[in-house]
Amino acid sequence: MSSYDLVVVGGGLGGSTLGKALAEWGARVLVLERETRFKDRVRGEQMHPWGVAEARRLGIYDLLRASCGHELPWWDMYDGPRLILHRDLPNTTRQGASEFTFYHPVMQEVLFQAAVAAGAEVRRGAVVRDVRPGERPSVVIECGGRVDETQARLIVGADGRNSMTRKWGRFTVRRDPERLLIAGLLFDDMPVADDTSYTVFNADLGQRVLLFPQGRGRVRAYLIYQQDSGRRFQGEGDIPQFVTASLETGAPAEFYAGARAAGPLATFDGADTWAEHPYGNGVALIGDAAASNDPSHGQGQSLTVRDVRVLRDHLFSHEHWDAAGHAYADEHDHHYGVMHEVTRWFRDLFYTRGTEGEARRARAFPLFAEDRSRVPDHLFCGPDLPIEEMTRTRFFGED
Repeated sequence: MSSYDLVVVGGGLGGSTLGKALAEWGARVLVLERETRFKDRVRGEQMHPWGVAEARRLGIYDLLRASCGHELPWWDMYDGPRLILHRDLPNTTRQGASEFTFYHPVMQEVLFQAAVAAGAEVRRGAVVRDVRPGERPSVVIECGGRVDETQARLIVGADGRNSMTRKWGRFTVRRDPERLLIAGLLFDDMPVADDTSYTVFNADLGQRVLLFPQGRGRVRAYLIYQQDSGRRFQGEGDIPQFVTASLETGAPAEFYAGARAAGPLATFDGADTWAEHPYGNGVALIGDAAASNDPSHGQGQSLTVRDVRVLRDHLFSHEHWDAAGHAYADEHDHHYGVMHEVTRWFRDLFYTRGTEGEARRARAFPLFAEDRSRVPDHLFCGPDLPIEEMTRTRFFGED
């Protein structure tokens, strides 16, 4: 039976970056990737400034910026058709950074090849059939018509929100009630400013449009809407309805005029799903496998690189990797917990319909106009900002 220091299940942003970091450190690393070619599947394609800071600490930011990344220094917020904020992110965030976007399949390939260049062994078309936790955990791999079992000091599940590693590792999983759905579609030739992210709220409908340019007219467009709408946008035939709903939310019609669909249209559930303490018995979880935050707030990529950086640092500093795994899980539970709480506040204020939501906004919004410090900046600046009861009460105008 073969043996490695680290086996990573999943060769995306989290898995390849962790594999690269540990291989550079001198560990014997195996990265397993199910796909033989990365394809567009409507996944997160932007990092907030706090995620950019984590990517820099991991040494991947310059690589991505040079190969597939695109910086967006401006953040425009609309209340329906009315522009209410034009924010200069590099000069107003503690990280001094822009939003950062990329085309997901290219990002995956760049980091996957970076792991190879760092000395990691990789297998494409590898299907993991089982993960067996224990003092010396192992993974059962089917690849090229063969089935092998491989041991490791540590197995890391970086296999997404529907993680099988999480199931095989027997982690306790929690899930919030369903409230929102998010639909995404890639456009070419969309006439928006290439240096600006756009968000359009319609609180009466409980809907939001997000537009993240990737350069040269390519834009990833999202629509967040209520789960009880009874509709899911899926496939080419639903593109006109997706655009119509975006315009109803308040997105400018000229943005969509002449734009061409350049990828699949798909809709996903928005509820948070997370594993309690994502380490145990030689198996750790990172990224969406550990905790999938409501994608309406765009925190997934930033949380993933934070997970990788925290796990890397603990593995580097602990002789015993079991202790490192538990230290990582404790820290993960804190930083994810902060973002989970703050994004819940934003959901409750901006997406709640009816008299309850109207009353909250009638109380809070005039106070925001007078004092923007009432709005927590965690979505841009991350979980290291303080979170206290006073933070919540000031946000909701209950002080």
